[in-house]
Amino acid sequence: MKAYLVLDFSVHDLPGFMPYVSEIPAFIEKHGGRYMVRGEPPSVMEGEWAPERMVILEFPSRRDAEAFLDDPDAQALFAIRHRTTASKLVLVDGCE
Repeated sequence: MKAYLVLDFSVHDLPGFMPYVSEIPAFIEKHGGRYMVRGEPPSVMEGEWAPERMVILEFPSRRDAEAFLDDPDAQALFAIRHRTTASKLVLVDGCE
């Protein structure tokens, strides 16, 4: 069953964030992931949620998504994202 990582984020240090932007795609691909949405500003249709930018990643399985998040070689990049953005990340399973 496919799994999706959904990232809601705003960037407060764009120059500092750029190494993440350029290097993280290789780790996404390494774990079988692909971009479904890549940093696009969403349109809020209902409710109070007000995300600034969204990324949605599709992985072949929850295990692959978790392996991406746990990849020791990607941790420095995740630290860059944490330092240069305000972000919220969720993992959700898709439908069969």
